[in-house]
Amino acid sequence: MKNDIKFNKVTERLPKHLHQFIVKQPYSEYTAQNQAVWRYVMRMNIDFLSKVAHESYLEGLKKTGISSAEIPKMEGMNRILKDIGWAAVSVDGFIPPNAFMEFQAYNVLVIASDIRTIDHLEYTPAPDIIHEAAGHAPIIANPEYAEYLRRFGEIGCKAISSSEDYEMYEAIRLLSILKEDPNSSKEIIENAQQKVEELQNTMGELSEMAQIRNLHWWTVEYGLIGTLENPKIYGAGLLSSIGESKKCLTNEVKKVTYSIEAATQNFDITKPQPQLFVTPDFAHLSFVLEEFANKMALRTGGLYGVQKLIKSKNIGTIELSTGLQISGIFSDVIVDDNNKPVYIQTAGPTALASRDKELIGHGTDYHAAGFGSPLGKLKGINLAIEDMFPKDLEVYGIYEGKKTILLFEGNIKVEGDVITGKRDLKGKILLISFKNCTVTHNDKVLFQPEWGIYDMAVGKEIISAHAGPASINSFKNLGEVSATKTHKISYSGEEIKLHKMYKKVAKIRKSGTIDFEKLTSIFNKTKANFTSDWLLPLEMYELVYQSHSPIETEVLDYLKQLQKNKKFQQLIANGIGLISK
Repeated sequence: MKNDIKFNKVTERLPKHLHQFIVKQPYSEYTAQNQAVWRYVMRMNIDFLSKVAHESYLEGLKKTGISSAEIPKMEGMNRILKDIGWAAVSVDGFIPPNAFMEFQAYNVLVIASDIRTIDHLEYTPAPDIIHEAAGHAPIIANPEYAEYLRRFGEIGCKAISSSEDYEMYEAIRLLSILKEDPNSSKEIIENAQQKVEELQNTMGELSEMAQIRNLHWWTVEYGLIGTLENPKIYGAGLLSSIGESKKCLTNEVKKVTYSIEAATQNFDITKPQPQLFVTPDFAHLSFVLEEFANKMALRTGGLYGVQKLIKSKNIGTIELSTGLQISGIFSDVIVDDNNKPVYIQTAGPTALASRDKELIGHGTDYHAAGFGSPLGKLKGINLAIEDMFPKDLEVYGIYEGKKTILLFEGNIKVEGDVITGKRDLKGKILLISFKNCTVTHNDKVLFQPEWGIYDMAVGKEIISAHAGPASINSFKNLGEVSATKTHKISYSGEEIKLHKMYKKVAKIRKSGTIDFEKLTSIFNKTKANFTSDWLLPLEMYELVYQSHSPIETEVLDYLKQLQKNKKFQQLIANGIGLISK
C-alpha cells in the first residue's frame, strides 16, 4: 500500500493485514470518456431507480456524496461517509471473500477503482466504481441495512473456506478482468470461462464461505425488498446495471421469498440472474443471517468445526470450553468410538490466545513446529480438569514439580513432569506445561521428551471453530493479494484523440456557456473520424437540445443514423429520451 493514502477515524481501525489490499484511487487515469460513461449510467439509473428502488436510494446518494456529474473521489466520499460511521477504500478488482467481509465488519466499503468501458456500459462482470460507489454506498445510509452489512461482515469473515474456494476466486477474478479488457482475445476469454465452469461443476459440498457468499449475493448484490408482486430494488448489482434493473422487475425473472435456502442457491456472475429473492424488510435479512450463523462452526464447534478447518488448509481457530483459542493450520484430529474429538494437531506456526488476545510466550515463534493437545475428561474422573480447584488438582497429581500420568477418556496418555500452569483473569486454568513428556494414543507416539516442553491445552470440548486467527497480530502474512492484476487499458493514438474531444465537450458543459462554433467543429471531426462512437454525439446533443440551432438537428439526425446499429440502438434511444424529458 502506498504511503500517500489518507486514513480517517474509521479506516484507522483496520487491522494491518487488510492494508495490503488498499490502493490509491487512480483518479487522474480516468479518461473524459470514462467520466461520460459515469454520467450516462448514473443519470439513466437515477431517472429509472427513483421509481423502483428502495426509498433509501435517492436520499442515500445525497448522504454519501455521490452525484451523476462526475466519478466520485474517495477522499470526498469519506468526508461525508464518516458522518454515518462508515468509510470507503479503493481496491484492485475482486479481493478474497474473507478480506472483503472483514472490511465490512469494520464499517468500510470496498470500492473497485476501475470503471467499466463503454462496451460494457449496461453491465460488467467486473466490480467497478459504478457498481461499488453508486450501488453499495447509497443504501448504507439506511441505519438498519448498514447494521446488517456490518454484522454480515463480522460473521462472514469467520466462515470457513475450502481449498477449492480460493481457486474459484482466482478463476472468477481472472475472467472478470479479461472480459472487461477490450484488448482480450476471444480465445483467452473462452478459456477462462471454461475454467470457471469446470470448477463450478467439481466444487462438491458447499463450504461455509461458499454458502455465506451466496447469501451475500442474493441480498447485498442482487436483493429485492417488499412483496413478490411489487418488489423494490436495493441490491448493488441491480442498482448499478441499466439492463438488469429493468429486466429484474419483469415476469421474465422469477421472484422467491428470501430464506436460508438462498445459501445453497449458486449464481453465475457472468450472466443475468434468472431468479431473485425478495425480503419483506431489512430486519428479515438479519433474521436469516442469524439463522445461518447458528449452523456455522463458529457457534457449533465440535468435530464438524475442526474437520472443516483441516479441509480448508488455511489458518483457522478453535476455541475450547475454557476459552483457550488455538490458531494455525489444522492437520489432524483423533476421534473416539463415539466420534468425539479427543486430540487435535496443527502443522507449522501456531498461536494460543484467550479472548482474542495472544497469550504471552505462546506466539508463532514459540509454537513454530505446530501444536497438539488432548481434549475431554480424564478416565474415571467425573470432574474435568478445567473445573478443578487447586485442591482438586493436587489430589489428582497435577501440580508443579510433580511427575504425573494423565489418561484421558479418548485413550490419550500424557506422562511427564508438571512445570507450571497458565490461567485466565478469572482463574480458569487454560494450559499445563510439562518437561520430560511423552504423549501417546494407544501405541502411537504423539510427542516425545526430546522435542522439548509440552504445552497441553485444557478443555473438555471445542465450542467454536472459525476461519482466521483469534488474535489478528499473531500471524504476519495474513491474506494474499492476487498476483493477477487488473489490466490497465492501453489506448491507441486515435482513441486518445477521441478522449480529448470528450474533454472539450465536458469543459463547454461545465462553463455554462455553449460555444456553438466549437461544438460544430468537434461534431464534424467525430462524424468523420469516429463513426462507432455514439456517446460523444449524445453528450453534444444534451448541450444543444432546444437551442433551435442548426447543429441540434444535425446531431439528432446523426444519432438516428447511428441507431441503425442494433448494438447502440437502445442506448441512444434511452439517452435521447432522458434528454427530452
